[in-house]
Amino acid sequence: MDKQWIIWLTIGVYIVLMAVIGITQGKKAKSIADLTVGGRNAGAWLSALSYGTAYFSAVMFVGYAGGTGKGFALWGVLAGLGNAVFGSWLAWKVLARRTRDASARLKLKTMPQFLDARYTSSAMKLFACLVIFIFLIPYSASVYNGLASVAEVLLGIDAGICKVIIAVVAALLLVFGGYLVQARADFMQGIVMMVGVTLLIICVIRSKAVGGLEGLAEYAHNNGIVPSASNGFPTLNASQWISLWATVLMTSFGTWGLPQMVQKYYGIKDDKQAKKGITISTFFAVLVAGGGYFIGSLCYRYEEIFASQGLAITGDGAMPQDYIVPHMLANSDIPNVLLGIVLVLLIAASVSTLCSVTLTASSTLTIDFIKHFKKDMSEKKSSFTIKALCVIFVICSYLIANSDTPILDMMSYSWGIISGSFLAPYVISLYWKKMNTKGAWAGILGGFVIAFIPGAAKVISGFVENGTLTWLAGKGPVFACIAMIVSLALCFIVSAVTKPTNEKETEFFYTGEVAAE
Repeated sequence: MDKQWIIWLTIGVYIVLMAVIGITQGKKAKSIADLTVGGRNAGAWLSALSYGTAYFSAVMFVGYAGGTGKGFALWGVLAGLGNAVFGSWLAWKVLARRTRDASARLKLKTMPQFLDARYTSSAMKLFACLVIFIFLIPYSASVYNGLASVAEVLLGIDAGICKVIIAVVAALLLVFGGYLVQARADFMQGIVMMVGVTLLIICVIRSKAVGGLEGLAEYAHNNGIVPSASNGFPTLNASQWISLWATVLMTSFGTWGLPQMVQKYYGIKDDKQAKKGITISTFFAVLVAGGGYFIGSLCYRYEEIFASQGLAITGDGAMPQDYIVPHMLANSDIPNVLLGIVLVLLIAASVSTLCSVTLTASSTLTIDFIKHFKKDMSEKKSSFTIKALCVIFVICSYLIANSDTPILDMMSYSWGIISGSFLAPYVISLYWKKMNTKGAWAGILGGFVIAFIPGAAKVISGFVENGTLTWLAGKGPVFACIAMIVSLALCFIVSAVTKPTNEKETEFFYTGEVAAE
């Protein structure tokens, strides 16, 4: 069978499967709680795989894997391990049960509602929902671009077609039923991602470029300075170590303040499922994130092949980092059926993330902003508004995805601003009773201003050529980490030196057990 037919048949099977899940599960969504948090009845596997698939998209597989591989060779695997340890295991240990407990007791459906309930500030709720809706758009746009290079290089399919496929599938899943449909779809997509990454790792290691386990061992033991095809664990200078650890910390701890990730905890059924979710989410992250970054870290083994094709990883005429992994896969002798699975893997990862981001942004804007001014809005109208906003959000993301901003930049601006603003007041609120509204506002505004700098520099540099602006625009992960740290410090310091502004701020805390509703 022709290569293109095999690929399209594989994609077709995936789309039909998602449509079946959407139709069958969508009928179960009868309320706003079903639409946004799945009725708080999700088991460990559904919750953990929904969390993992929202976490890892084509942004990681293509953009970050290629970028860390280019900059740090095998050291780039630290990003995947950091995502597993800090972004999954520690996040679930620290946040899952307390967040589920508080959100269930207080009937919360969104992060802005969470902040309002803890700090009794409607202004904070409105500010949060606007920041979340606006700055999740560039992240969702980066999800589309994660597929563009793969479609163009690996499969010879127009990138625009792949973007349309993602937009259509995501919109259908969201319109059919929201969280319930998304969680069931994420379960299937999570399985596809785990199988696909495993097969990819095997194919890449067995490729002529890597040379099997012997070639991998040779690559790991040689020393040198990037860029050199002989480097496995290169000698990194201080600036490179800072950049590497900024990437590790941003992509790991950055998820702690992202509303689409936090909302996964809202839907957990009970304590037993929350505890199981820790193990499942960690395993998923080790395999998918560790595997994805590992593949990108082998890029220098392909230097000779790339050179014969007129391509380069570094230096003059170097290919964009978003194209490194696709070119690696194109030169790894991957069977046609697996090529189809690769695309389905990336579509599945992208659709899962896009659905989570879109549902979070749209439900937040509806529940926390529109209903704030239209308090008599019925549940039926609210559900319709959320679904309509989902479609609008998907379209806006698709349009922005056609800009020339690199994946890494868009993601770091989005994650930096949102987590830099809300991670500290959210996490501290679960543990420290003396945290107050003034401290929360200080942390939110301080983190927002710092994390906004690279994005603002990027916009201005489009009109004014300036070396400093260009440098700032490329430091998104570093500023994101600084924003999170400064925000944490401001929350503690300001809360410590000021008095609580409302007694309800201390009536919020974990009772010790998460019970099913």
